[in-house]
Amino acid sequence: MTDQPPPPRRSDLGIRAVAGVAMIAIAGVALWAGGFVYWLLIAVAALFMMAEWADLHHVAYNDKRLAQFALFVPVSIMAPIAAGPGFLALGMIAGAAFFTVIITRRPGLAHGLLYVGLPVLALLLLRGQPDGLLLSFWAMALVWACDIGAYFAGRSIGGPKLAPTISPNKTWAGLIGGVLAATVFGAALQYAGLPLHLVLATPLLAVLAQMGDLYESQLKRRAGVKDSGNVLPGHGGVLDRLDGLVPVASAAALMVELAKITP
Repeated sequence: MTDQPPPPRRSDLGIRAVAGVAMIAIAGVALWAGGFVYWLLIAVAALFMMAEWADLHHVAYNDKRLAQFALFVPVSIMAPIAAGPGFLALGMIAGAAFFTVIITRRPGLAHGLLYVGLPVLALLLLRGQPDGLLLSFWAMALVWACDIGAYFAGRSIGGPKLAPTISPNKTWAGLIGGVLAATVFGAALQYAGLPLHLVLATPLLAVLAQMGDLYESQLKRRAGVKDSGNVLPGHGGVLDRLDGLVPVASAAALMVELAKITP
């Protein structure tokens, strides 16, 4: 999620456009279908994210595979044919992180299990709500709207850099443009039945999405790489595409769950 990237070559731009449309189409179909199809897409994405996280932390191959296997245990429990998302899965995510740090002696891997596992739980919790299709679409698409708004505002306005030592291409104009685009999107979803408290929370979640992007940019800068991976043509790794959704999904699910117990 970069709001002012260097101009891509024409061939790269075509690849990015085709891959971007394909990713949106796949995500849209899985979101609409729900159930096992939705879980499967999230599970596959989670395993790629865990592998990329390990690579960013220069983890040995065996430890990387162990972390993926450890992550897949709670992810498999969240499948529709198993217990599903809930407190059991939350406890197993924590258990997987503890197991991994004990075996590998690498706290960074345990951190990665939480970084990947919690948004998986959050996305499945959102989709499992009575109005789960709307809630899941809101959480995902507000990040997309923020990306688009940041991109166009950053390129057309430019101006002071947001965090030049972490992500030199991000600007304050991009941040504001992304927040405004997400806010308009959230307001529009109120007509589709999105609760008012979630509409009002959308600008804050847009800021959180861009903070998630900055965090991953810091990880890549520390690792000395441009992208977290190369599995997505023209887009880098799965972490590169979902860095903003990681904190947004967790925060959105928490708000939805808290709303149930708030008088």
